[in-house]
Amino acid sequence: MALTAPRGRRSPARVRAAPHAAILIQSMRDVGYTLGSALADVIDNSITARARKVRILAETTDADARIAVLDDGRGMTADELMDAMRLGSRSPLESRDGDDLGRFGLGMKTASFSQCRRLTVVTRQAGRTSVARWDLDMVLKTDDWLVEIPADDETIPWSEDLESDGTMVLWERLDRLVGPHGEGQDDLVRRLDEAARHLEMVFHRFLSGERGLRRVSLSLNNRSLVPFDPFHSDHPATIAGPPETIRVGRQNVTIQTFTLPHHKKVSPEEWERFAGPGGYVRNQGFYVYRARRLIIYGTWFGLARQMELTKLARVRIDMPNSLDSDWKVDIKKASAQPPPHIRQRLRQLIETIGANSKNVYTRRGRRLADSRLPVWQRVQDKNQISYRVNSEHPMIADFAGGLPGALKAAFSEVLEIVSSAMPMDAIFADVSGHPESVGGAELSEAALEHAVRTTYQHLRREGMTTELIADMLQATEPFRSSWHAAEAIISKLESTDRDTDV
Repeated sequence: MALTAPRGRRSPARVRAAPHAAILIQSMRDVGYTLGSALADVIDNSITARARKVRILAETTDADARIAVLDDGRGMTADELMDAMRLGSRSPLESRDGDDLGRFGLGMKTASFSQCRRLTVVTRQAGRTSVARWDLDMVLKTDDWLVEIPADDETIPWSEDLESDGTMVLWERLDRLVGPHGEGQDDLVRRLDEAARHLEMVFHRFLSGERGLRRVSLSLNNRSLVPFDPFHSDHPATIAGPPETIRVGRQNVTIQTFTLPHHKKVSPEEWERFAGPGGYVRNQGFYVYRARRLIIYGTWFGLARQMELTKLARVRIDMPNSLDSDWKVDIKKASAQPPPHIRQRLRQLIETIGANSKNVYTRRGRRLADSRLPVWQRVQDKNQISYRVNSEHPMIADFAGGLPGALKAAFSEVLEIVSSAMPMDAIFADVSGHPESVGGAELSEAALEHAVRTTYQHLRREGMTTELIADMLQATEPFRSSWHAAEAIISKLESTDRDTDV
């Protein structure tokens, strides 16, 4: 076929260049879905269909492993089903209802193809059943976009579980999850557990029945999924900032900052759970919701670095689906970029966003530095920060004061060596990874009593009242961690002082 236009022809010739079905459909399998994000894309359709109950069923015990998503939504007619099975069934430029979680009309197909070689959809509306199937092996064999229409649904697994209205999306031949002889079935169970945790966060506002949303229940093999709010917003120690609305044309984008509780304010189980996959440092930043469905999280969009001191800062951004193009929402609904005017406002908010998180971690240290009793002193010389044993601490000063001259100088050198040998790298690594398990060495009862007695007597000689001494000790380690015992010792010392005065 000639590809050049005849001489004298003004308009260009047109040649049909339809894609090869076998090649394109295979390429579409590698868009980048995980099992969790693929299931989320299918569930989007269930929620858009106004389902109240969505069940994920998985058979993992034999070589014919399969996964199905069943809902009690409004279902589809035969014509609607065929349109839903078509690749690119709706234009991303088309106006959608505000609660429509779809985007390109590709989600169900690309998500399914990324996990399986055979996709079957069974749908019922008013008791009337329609079935359609994509079989990738058939597409590769015929190199054509052929959808199969099974004669009935009786042999299709779990189709009997559908109600009079609803839809089931069935994945079979899970070649990306299980080998041809059942290899990887244990890994499939692990991936399903990971996917469940992903769905608990992505749809947490639907699972909890947030005001203005229709509550949706999700389950995996009859185990109900529990909403996971990444902002821990119901905890009294969480700091929630006021919502801010940014107008974009006729649409609103809402931003709200949250600072998660310090690990001392929550249980070890809560601390571990709210760290999320990858930990607190990795999961700090912006959490973008599209129609209140989480699409991207744990990023500062290049506006700030993920740092240890800001690891408790998380920011919720709510955007409507009408701004998809502005935000460059991708096919998987797992990536987005704020438009320039929103980005500029986020840049201005960065310092405020991180301030509370920094304060949570520096407040204890600042209170210690302000007291007159720190065992360790923070010293800043230009850009260099170091920590040194405080030789003026009452207990240390009293001990040094009782030494002869030669030993006093030697003791001072010992303190210098201890200060210079502080293992900063190891401390930073431990605090970054597991702050809840890092703390000071346990103090014996005898050592605590000696420390309280020496400090109390030293400060009393300086003319301080017992009440002021107690306040200072309660704000300072090691007394704060053992305050109940320390307070009892102070009471005995105060009683002795009164008896002496009498």
